[in-house]
Amino acid sequence: MIQYMLLFSRQGKLRLQKWYNPIAQREKRRTTRELITLILSRKPKMCSFLEYRDQKIVYKRYASLFFCVAIEPNDNELLTLEIIHRYVELLDKYFGSVCELDIIFNFEKAYFVLDELLVAGEMQETSKKSVLKAIAAQDMLQDETESKTGLV
Repeated sequence: MIQYMLLFSRQGKLRLQKWYNPIAQREKRRTTRELITLILSRKPKMCSFLEYRDQKIVYKRYASLFFCVAIEPNDNELLTLEIIHRYVELLDKYFGSVCELDIIFNFEKAYFVLDELLVAGEMQETSKKSVLKAIAAQDMLQDETESKTGLV
């Protein structure tokens, strides 16, 4: 089961975080700071799996963003890499060649895509088409709501 997912830039700026277990805010900040420092200090050719406390950390760099996932010690690292890749593919299809600025300015959409893919740290939907349909339906609903309230 996935414990949490972090997205951060090469400069160490946290762009997105999703925690699936209740953890104190102070502990979240400490964990985030330690992991960002640890991952950014690693060489590009090094393995994408780490042991951190009582968890395995699986990370992957796409362009200027690092996608970091903490899993339980007995979970499959390669499956976790596939989940990260599936999330990146969904973001890429939704935004059309996703970049860090898309995540910064449309973070609620990035969270929605993640919530459609994962529920409680487990893979909910494996079909990219189903996830993209759900996102399109949510966008349509949001557009209708905004047009009725006159926000557009």
